[in-house]
Amino acid sequence: MNRLSITAAIVCSTLLSPLALGETGGGCVEMVSGTESAAPKTIPYILDICPTSGKELGSKGDPIVKVYDGREVKFCSKKCDRKFKKDLEASFEKLDELIAESQLPFYPKTTCVITGNKLAEDPPQIIYENRLVRFCCVGCIGTFKNDPEQYIAKLDKSVIAKQSEHYPLTACPISGEELGSMGDAIEVVYAGRLVKFCCSMCIPKFEKDPMAVISKIDAAWKAMHTDADEHHGHDHNDD
Repeated sequence: MNRLSITAAIVCSTLLSPLALGETGGGCVEMVSGTESAAPKTIPYILDICPTSGKELGSKGDPIVKVYDGREVKFCSKKCDRKFKKDLEASFEKLDELIAESQLPFYPKTTCVITGNKLAEDPPQIIYENRLVRFCCVGCIGTFKNDPEQYIAKLDKSVIAKQSEHYPLTACPISGEELGSMGDAIEVVYAGRLVKFCCSMCIPKFEKDPMAVISKIDAAWKAMHTDADEHHGHDHNDD
């Protein structure tokens, strides 16, 4: 699901249209062939760290951007890229673990997206197009793969419902305009996070650098939980 369907207060697509390779913030971009295939559909990179070193992207200059097997990957250096492509299978396994770790705090369901059964403490899970999906059993993974778009749409609805309850921003992360000041907010699910915009005109700007907005939302969620924990601790100490 790569093309964004813009609606007001309705589920949008899981991933925005692929970021144009010429719009990656000035980084070195290279489409390569062979094991590093240039697939027609490129899944954008959704982390702000290098998958090899774990260092913040941009800490050593513009990131190195490559596409392997249809997945965009960003590195802090050429050395990290060389290490990554030595064993793509193992490298992508590590990358998927990083993606799962980043999305788990925002995962909206305690039940299987297929059966509705309660998830175990450590359930089977996969990364589908850079999106974490969790299941009650291994058998449900095959069902998901038969029609992933259907279940991603269900997951998106859960994200919107869950994260709308205490959404941490009151203003559009692009324009700064108050949400709702131009009609119903535009709701987008990206990397497992709900993002609200004041209008559809802000979507193309978001597409150019989505992780900047995601980082802002993550920081707002963290601040909200920190304030709540401090308030709870204060109340507890007063008892």
